[in-house]
Formats: sequence, C-alpha cells, structure tokens
Amino acid sequence: MKKFIICLVVFMSFSVLFNSCTKDEEFFQESFLIGKWVSGTVYYKYLSDYSGKTWDTADDVTEAEAQPFTWTLVKSELTHIHIMVVGGNIPKVYTVTELTATTLRYKDDFGKSYSFTKL
Repeated sequence: MKKFIICLVVFMSFSVLFNSCTKDEEFFQESFLIGKWVSGTVYYKYLSDYSGKTWDTADDVTEAEAQPFTWTLVKSELTHIHIMVVGGNIPKVYTVTELTATTLRYKDDFGKSYSFTKL
C-alpha cells in the first residue's frame, strides 16, 4: 500500500509539472509578408512601412482603386486596420497559421481560414 501511495504521488507530481508548461506562441518573420498576395480574385499588397491596400477584381476594382489599410504582425497575430473613405477605421484581427516566402495562411476568430499565394 505504501508503494502505491508513493507511486501515486510521483505520478500526480509529474502530471502537474507537465500540465503547467504551455506551448510557446509561434513567431512569424514579417519580412515574408511584404509584397503582393492573391487568393482567387482578392489581392492584398503589404508594404514595408506597415501600410497596404486590398482589392477584389470580381468587384471590378483595380489596384489603383484599392482600399488602404495599415497592418501589424505580433507573434502570430496579424491586424489590419482598414481606412474607410468616408472616415473611420475598421480593425480586423487574424491568427497566422503559416507564413513562408510564397504562402500566407491565417484564420479569423470565427474559424474562417484564408490562404494566399505570393505573386
């Protein structure tokens, strides 16, 4: 019985020790984000001064008519602040799941995933 109690205490100690450790958040290299990305008819262009623009050719919008936004990438959190023509800003926050030199994938808080390829 004594061995059983000692084994139980050791087992519980290990489970508490390993449960207290959390996975580190991923860090993504923001320099990979700079450039023009496409997903179907939707385009995003990220500039190195943390500004950008987005347009959708399905809506007959060209890059010259694109909606401006500012962006930040902190760890895996990508934030777009869309600058509206009539005034005001609309923030959109995403969680980046993959960012390489040619692939950008992120999801929003509603579980919708987005996938882009660099041009």
